[in-house]
Amino acid sequence: MATTGLKSSNLIGGEWAEAADGSTFDVLNPFSGETIGRAPASGAADARRAIEAAAAAFPAWAATPPAERQRIFLKAADLLDERHDEIADALIRESGATFGFAMFQLHFVPGLFRQAAGAAYLPVGQVIPSDVPGAMAMGVRRPVGVVAAIAPWNAALILSARSITAPLAFGNTVVLKPSEESPWVGGQLWGEIFDAAGLPAGVLNIVTASREGAAAVGDELISNPAVRRINFTGSTGTGRKIAEAAGRHLKRVVLELGGQNPLIVLDDADIEYAVNASAFGAYLHSGQICMSTRRILVERGVADDFIARLTAKTAGLGAGDPTVPQNVVGPLVNAAAVQTVKGRIDDAVHKGATLLAGGGVDGAVVQATLLRDVPDDCDLALNETFGPVAVVEVVDDADAAVRRANETSYGLSAGIITTNPERGMALAGRIDAGIVHVNDQTVGDEPQMPFGGVKDSGWGRFGGAFAMDEFTEMRWITVQSGSRHFPF
Repeated sequence: MATTGLKSSNLIGGEWAEAADGSTFDVLNPFSGETIGRAPASGAADARRAIEAAAAAFPAWAATPPAERQRIFLKAADLLDERHDEIADALIRESGATFGFAMFQLHFVPGLFRQAAGAAYLPVGQVIPSDVPGAMAMGVRRPVGVVAAIAPWNAALILSARSITAPLAFGNTVVLKPSEESPWVGGQLWGEIFDAAGLPAGVLNIVTASREGAAAVGDELISNPAVRRINFTGSTGTGRKIAEAAGRHLKRVVLELGGQNPLIVLDDADIEYAVNASAFGAYLHSGQICMSTRRILVERGVADDFIARLTAKTAGLGAGDPTVPQNVVGPLVNAAAVQTVKGRIDDAVHKGATLLAGGGVDGAVVQATLLRDVPDDCDLALNETFGPVAVVEVVDDADAAVRRANETSYGLSAGIITTNPERGMALAGRIDAGIVHVNDQTVGDEPQMPFGGVKDSGWGRFGGAFAMDEFTEMRWITVQSGSRHFPF
């Protein structure tokens, strides 16, 4: 496929391969609907071969000196920079990213790899005081073995890269299953990049699957005894099923799931800043980000001014072809997503919500949409809606805002807009979320930060040294100097 360079093959044990039965599936451009390539429709047998290759490669990779792991990650970052324009084009065509969001991802991921290069030198243990005479006790970490990485389509470059980076940096081998919506930018690209960087064969394996075949591949990744960790980024519903299945096999899972992310606008906020922050948080990448601002809770004293300005800004956002840099809102990932988002907007309006801006659909593009007075029993109020839709609600005071922010089963990200940092910090401590940004909106990430949620937004943390807890095993090792006395 000339436009994106999609290679229709899996990567297993350092070799590019078709699915065992030779089947493939179409890869579509979300905006135009045209077929832009084909990818292997793999099954359980393909996943099993990839796991076996990863298990075989693990002992040597785990023993690889940190300098070599560092060299590989630094080279991968450089190679990614060199292919910048090609990858930007692929992100737009395969995942529907707007130009701006493609640039954001291409800035983030090389930094992720360069940060991971330093992670190879993080301390892997500590000496622990012991009450046993003559004993030296240590807690020492080692890689777990084969890690299954199941990555989503929405921030295809970032989230697939994140799913493999920490496991590889800490000495594990990986089997990556990218989304069927983004098999090249979210999967096969990494085989090309890391092969060119010198990663040994079998350390990273990639298996693509169609929507219909994904369950069989996922089941193999979860049940195969050689896989010792699973990390998944995606919907809460799917994450819950993965956690339940992994639990039967006593496997730890790192889950980064959905969010119904609140942004609180306090009465001391700079209104223009609050409006710009709200629009960015809600509509970047057409609202198809786990951290997207879904609910805006504004104090009554500034509500009229804020809502009027946000309504005007929302109505003026460009929407359409993602190759046009001026368009903030691009296509949703597929027709089913358009139907779901439009259906939830219409349902909310039918039940009494006020449509302030947007609400229309043009092909795969849903306009940036702002609603007010959405009833609590609507799908839009209850569930994460992956689209360019935000709900604004007026609250009496900051206490009411925090209470409403916490009235959800989710707990991924939150924001508080205020000109008083001390007030913002005090409120941040009361919000049930894994991430809280004071005087910023809800979308933000840095490679070294402890990224993750609470409640139905998942468990575990990606990012820097914090990911070491997820992708290594802590062992207790003692060394006894001299002889101990035994009572018998």
